[in-house]
Amino acid sequence: MVNQDIDVIVIGAGIAGLSTAARAAEQGMRVLLVEKMSAIGGSSAMSGGWFAFTGTEEQKAAGVEDSIELFRSDLRKVGAYRNNPALVEAYMENQFETYEWLRAKGVSFGEVEISSGQSAPRGHSTRIREVLQLLHDDFSAHGGETLFDAPVTALHRDAEGRVTGITISDGRQFTAVLGVVIASGGFSRSRELLSVFAPEQLAAIPYGGPGNTGDGLRMAWKLGAGMADMSAISGTYGSHPETTDEQQELLTSYYMGGIIVNVDGRRFVDESLDYKTLGSAVLTQPEALAFQIFDAPVRALSHRGIALKDMDTLEDFGHLPSAPTLEELADTVGIPAGQLVDTIEKYNDAVRGAGADEVGRTNLCNGVGDLRPIETGPFYAYPAKTLMTTTYGGITFTPEGRVTDVDGDIIDGLFAVGEVTGGFHGAAYMTGSSLGKGAVFGRIVAETLVRSYVGAVNG
Repeated sequence: MVNQDIDVIVIGAGIAGLSTAARAAEQGMRVLLVEKMSAIGGSSAMSGGWFAFTGTEEQKAAGVEDSIELFRSDLRKVGAYRNNPALVEAYMENQFETYEWLRAKGVSFGEVEISSGQSAPRGHSTRIREVLQLLHDDFSAHGGETLFDAPVTALHRDAEGRVTGITISDGRQFTAVLGVVIASGGFSRSRELLSVFAPEQLAAIPYGGPGNTGDGLRMAWKLGAGMADMSAISGTYGSHPETTDEQQELLTSYYMGGIIVNVDGRRFVDESLDYKTLGSAVLTQPEALAFQIFDAPVRALSHRGIALKDMDTLEDFGHLPSAPTLEELADTVGIPAGQLVDTIEKYNDAVRGAGADEVGRTNLCNGVGDLRPIETGPFYAYPAKTLMTTTYGGITFTPEGRVTDVDGDIIDGLFAVGEVTGGFHGAAYMTGSSLGKGAVFGRIVAETLVRSYVGAVNG
C-alpha cells in the first residue's frame, strides 16, 4: 500500500518523535507517527523525567541564578568541548520557547535541582509519562495518525537519492511528500551494536526502551549517514544491581554529600564529575560495582518520587542498608571495615582542610556546593552499578535537523532527532539535556518541515 497524502512520517514515539509530530501536526501538516512497540514512550518513559532549561518561572521562584551563557558553558564543558557548537547554539536559541510550548500543552514542571554537568540548578522535574501522553493526545487532536506495532524495515529513495518513504514489517509502504524523521532512539538493547561502538559498556546493566536496538541508526547508516560521539558512549552510575525495567533505581547521593568506594572500601574517582564519567570509572572496578556511602544529613535530603534523590523508596525496597557505625555498615555490606573507616577519616580531614582530598574533589557537583564531613549516624551504603540508559551518540545532523552523510552533505528528505543523533552532547551529557534535546530539536525539525510545507503550498 502506498499512501500519497502524508506530508511527514515520524519514526518513533518517544519525547523526540512526539515533539516533532505534535508541532508539525499543529502547523497543519499531515503526519504519520510510526511506533515499533505497542505504546508510546520508548526510553523517554523510562527516564527520570528531567528537562534542562534556563530562564524559567520555576527557577525564578526558587531564586536560582542562571543564564544562557552559563548554560552554554556547562554544556560545552561536560561534553569536553567535543560537541558541535552549532548544535549547542541551536539548543540555546530554542530552549526557552520549547519550555513555554510544553507548558502551553499542559506540562507541569516541579522541583528544580542541580545535577550532573550543571553549575546552577536547571534540571526541571516532570512526570514524564504524563508529558508523553499530553503530547500524543495533542498530536491526535490535530489530526495526526499513529501506527503501533509497526517496525520500520527500510527507507525509500527516489532516483535523485531523496528519501521519500518507508516500508514497515508487514510489507506496507508509505510515502511522505516532505520527508521522513528518524526519532527511533538509540541502541542500548543491542549487544551487537554495543560490541561495535562501545564494547567496554557491555558490563553495564542494559536499560532503555525495549525497542532500542538501533533500527533507525542502521537504516541511516545504510544510506551513508555520518556518525558522531560514538566513542564517548557510557552508562550512568548509580543503579542497584537489581533495578528493573518496571522500577528503575538511580541515586546520586554523591552530589548531595556522599562519596563512592569500591568493594575494597577505597575511593577511586572524583565524585563531583558527571555521572557518565563516573559510569565509565565504575566499570573498571572489581565486580563493576561501587557503594555510595553517606550519613544521616544526606539521607534527610531524600524526596520521595523525585528521580535521583528518592532514598525513601530505595529503603522500602531493602536496597539501602544502614547501621549506627561505619564498622557495622561495612560488615553489613561486605566491605573491609578498617579500610572504609580509614577512607572516611581521610575524606573528613580533607573536608576540614587538614589535607588534600585523595581524588582531588573540591565540591559537591560540577564546581558547586561545599563538601561536608560524613560523621553523623546512622550511616548508609547504596550498592550501585552502571546503567546503560541511553546511547547518546549517533547520526550526524545539522542545526535544522537534516541528516548528513559521511562527507557532511545533506541526505535530502531525511531528518533525525533525539537519542539516535550524535554531535550535540560530545563526551558526556548534562542531566535534563537528553529529554531536552528531544523536545527542542523535535520542534526545530518541525519548523524546518513547516517552511518546506509552506513553500510547497505557495509554490
